[in-house]
Amino acid sequence: MRIATAFLGLIIVMFSCRPAKKVQKIQEAISKVDTTAVIVVRENKTVDSTRLIKDVYNKVIKNKIDFTTFNAKVRVGYSGKEGGDEATAYIRLKKDSAIWLSLRGALGIEGFRVLITKDSVKVMNLLKKDVQYRTISYLQEVTALPFDFATLQDLVVGNPVFIDSNVISYKVNTNNELLVLMAGKFFKHLVTIDNTNYKVLHSKLDDIDEARNRTCDITFSGYENSAGIPFSTERNISVAEQSKLDISLNFKQYSFNQPLTFPFSIPKNYKRL
Repeated sequence: MRIATAFLGLIIVMFSCRPAKKVQKIQEAISKVDTTAVIVVRENKTVDSTRLIKDVYNKVIKNKIDFTTFNAKVRVGYSGKEGGDEATAYIRLKKDSAIWLSLRGALGIEGFRVLITKDSVKVMNLLKKDVQYRTISYLQEVTALPFDFATLQDLVVGNPVFIDSNVISYKVNTNNELLVLMAGKFFKHLVTIDNTNYKVLHSKLDDIDEARNRTCDITFSGYENSAGIPFSTERNISVAEQSKLDISLNFKQYSFNQPLTFPFSIPKNYKRL
């Protein structure tokens, strides 16, 4: 199941890749701004205002999903230089505690089961009958980023990641979309949100270090409102290094705040890696 590698690798790849194309024009223009100054761009007017900066930041995080548990059935597709594949992922998440994942192929056969906690990552290959043990710090070592459990769970439920209060600029475009540029320790983050209901539409991360020039694009669409929670059921993620990798997530079923179990019993005959 090559898709298992792609899906699990997404955790690492999306924040350690190199772009295949240039940064969008608006980012090129904004990148020239001195980040030590507070600059707000709105309707072609420049305003120096701490209050407006805080207001924009609050709008970005206004619709961040809060939950206790999350359960989903997701159709996962990917395409890259070695071809493409599809699989069905079953995801269970207990906030700030555990992420459980089961990957099944076209015939419904379970190939991989994964359990991620705040301290560890366990990957069980049911086809090869082995299990791998890693610490959560392994993700940080590979990416050289503060990629922790909280960031991963935000990624799963559809919350924007690497949000920073250092807002450099924002602009309302002709589609009434709010484009907000933030500068964190590692990334410039351009977030596009609906200026009416503040749903996140697009997230683009570009490395502060131009020599590394990492980037990632995430598009959020197919919003539904389940139990008062705005949720993106369709997401497209594009990352690239020497070649491009595209991953699509189509949430077929999902629920919040329901009782869940996280079965992860390792048979005695499985090889420990």
